[in-house]
Amino acid sequence: MADFDTQVDVLVIGAGGAGLAAAIAASDLGASVAVVEKLPRPGGNTGLSTGSIPGAGTRFQRLAGIDDNPQKMTADLLGLSGDHDATDLTRMLSERSAELVEWLVDKAHIRLDIIKDYKHVAHSVPRLHAPASRKGADLVHDLVAAVERRGVPIVLSNPVVDLILGKNGEVIGATTRTAQNAVSRIGAGKTILCVNGFGASQQMLAQYCPEIAGAMYSGAKGSEGEAIRWGAQLNARLGNMASYQGYATLMYPHGELLSWTTIEKGGVLVNDKGLRFGDESIGYSGFAAPVIAQSGKVHAIFDQRIRDIAAKEPWFKEILDMGGAKKAIDVPDLASKLAVDPAALQKTLSAYGQGSDEFGRKDIGIAPLQAPYWYTQVVGGLLSTQGGLMIDQHARVLDKTDRTIPNLYAAGGAVASISGRSGGVGYASGSGLLHAIGLGWIAGTDAANAVANPSHSR
Repeated sequence: MADFDTQVDVLVIGAGGAGLAAAIAASDLGASVAVVEKLPRPGGNTGLSTGSIPGAGTRFQRLAGIDDNPQKMTADLLGLSGDHDATDLTRMLSERSAELVEWLVDKAHIRLDIIKDYKHVAHSVPRLHAPASRKGADLVHDLVAAVERRGVPIVLSNPVVDLILGKNGEVIGATTRTAQNAVSRIGAGKTILCVNGFGASQQMLAQYCPEIAGAMYSGAKGSEGEAIRWGAQLNARLGNMASYQGYATLMYPHGELLSWTTIEKGGVLVNDKGLRFGDESIGYSGFAAPVIAQSGKVHAIFDQRIRDIAAKEPWFKEILDMGGAKKAIDVPDLASKLAVDPAALQKTLSAYGQGSDEFGRKDIGIAPLQAPYWYTQVVGGLLSTQGGLMIDQHARVLDKTDRTIPNLYAAGGAVASISGRSGGVGYASGSGLLHAIGLGWIAGTDAANAVANPSHSR
């Protein structure tokens, strides 16, 4: 048996939403748990998000008069993503989404509200639940507080450098290394990989996700693909490796997100000729590639009515108040500020929202747009990769023969997502957090049960 510096029932690697949810779930079932995180603060991509988690059929929806169910949610998600390597996860997470949201509120005491102002990409009814601030940082704050109330340690600046294997190839823990180069060997009955994807690795992007390689990356800096590397050593099966979450409207040059509400409610994107170049309503992730493909500057344009609607989102109001978008009194003024041909821009804005759309856009919000206009330069970027390890319904990692790798679980960015087989079009609003926090909850629950009852490991 290997010598360890410390031992726990469940070791969680990564302190983003997935890892924090896993720690809460496992601790509540009586397991001893530790969380290790490579960066100096918790949060990962969860902290950079709007904190939105979709749930179908929650009591919060019912109180708001929203009729929803898991079957409708599954149809919405698969209608956008199409069939992919993790279709079964789409169905399972949809079916358990209401239970997840209510567990977060009732057991972990996470503060979530139903978002009734908008549906966002792919959802046919309002089903996103988020902090009142619409800030993922507040969701992380509540998750960390829940972990700390349970006495579970979160060890920061402590990256895992290797998994430790037993004599039969089973995972029995991990080796960590501090910034001072101190090494620690942690033994674990079960290990849950909650590291992020590989968005910060140009080498892996070029190999697996070349469509988005080279784009501005605005995700968590620690997303360097450890799960893929460790999985390769264990003959793990991978899925949906060319899939990613893009964002079509990163505000240039500072990289803040332009709220997609500005586009969903009727805003448009124009190139340096003053022309639209596609159907913006395919979503912020799907439209990232068309934005990146433009050779010159791209601007988002919306009007005062849309600005006022988007400003209801507290996080975006802060950006607007800091001058994140600028005003133009009419089309000639707008054309001058965008440095585009005024006749071309006038033609673009006059045609948009009047009859059949040249790019097939059907959802035009409250368009046609009206003066005064608001505008900001944007670039397309990468928020997260969506490919990773294949797992079963209990979040146990599968090898290439579809057998579980003993004692190893995975959740969040480490796992093949529910966002389609390739590209950015299949990413639905909130699906990343559903996938991360939902699978963390499932992994933590199953891991703790398996430790308590070894016969539970099927």
